[in-house]
Amino acid sequence: MKRSYLGVISLLAVLFMNIVFTQLLVHQFFYQNFGDVLLYMSFNLLLFPLAVLIYRKEVNKGGSKNAK
Repeated sequence: MKRSYLGVISLLAVLFMNIVFTQLLVHQFFYQNFGDVLLYMSFNLLLFPLAVLIYRKEVNKGGSKNAK
């Protein structure tokens, strides 16, 4: 199964954005800015289905596993 560079880079970008939003969420929670906490949490929740869609697209791009 061959991966494309675009798919791997896009998954890495989604992972990086998850890390950034989680760090911002923890920072805002510490300073009790709960409106911002909800905003960053919703961004994290929206990024997960995007990552799943990208992953499924990359898995299906490989073709049949039993092809010779």
